[in-house]
Amino acid sequence: MPLQRDRDIHSSAPLRRLRSGQWRSMAPLLQRETGRRALRIGVADDDAVPSLPGVTWTRLWLAPDGYRGDVRGRVDEPLPFVDEAFDLVWLQHVLEPASQAAALMTEACRVLAPGGVLAVTAVHPLSGWAPWFYWRARGQRQTLQWPWRLRLHLQREGLEFENLRRLGAHRPGAKLAGDSRWGGAYLLLARKRRRAAIPMKLRPLPARAPVNARLSPGTRRHSVS
Repeated sequence: MPLQRDRDIHSSAPLRRLRSGQWRSMAPLLQRETGRRALRIGVADDDAVPSLPGVTWTRLWLAPDGYRGDVRGRVDEPLPFVDEAFDLVWLQHVLEPASQAAALMTEACRVLAPGGVLAVTAVHPLSGWAPWFYWRARGQRQTLQWPWRLRLHLQREGLEFENLRRLGAHRPGAKLAGDSRWGGAYLLLARKRRRAAIPMKLRPLPARAPVNARLSPGTRRHSVS
């Protein structure tokens, strides 16, 4: 099948196939998570989210004029959610077209609850997909994100790195089913640190000292009466 250019590279058949199987690869890593509130920010309005028992998904995608989906928002403003609103946040290839990828990462960390997981999937800059991606994305604002840079950013935001693996076929148009160690995309997982419990400071109660108690040198007796 010819790999013709589209106005939006993320609407192309190869990238749709690359995205379509990503949740199957993520599920074994997240099956023990107990969160019930999940946010997925993607690049297409028809990308499905996984159906998980007891999990409520909020879906957003990045359109030319801002975020669309279950709620709407501007790309130059904070995400329209309160702090720590979600137990799972999945950024699915949205960092590539984002004009302010670092700001979006910071916002994703803000709306993630302590103990929650942030998942990032994106095209790997060192893969057989990279030359094709840059050729197809000529004239579009697209940037491939290095996973090690994202990892450093997440660490500064208080997240702990948990996993990094390759996903998908090794090049566009490949017939490989499932993932490859040279896969064209990567999955990065990080967890937000839980707040350390701060012990309550005990305030000592004043006690009256007996008059025959041994006092520190220079202490006048009437000061403890």
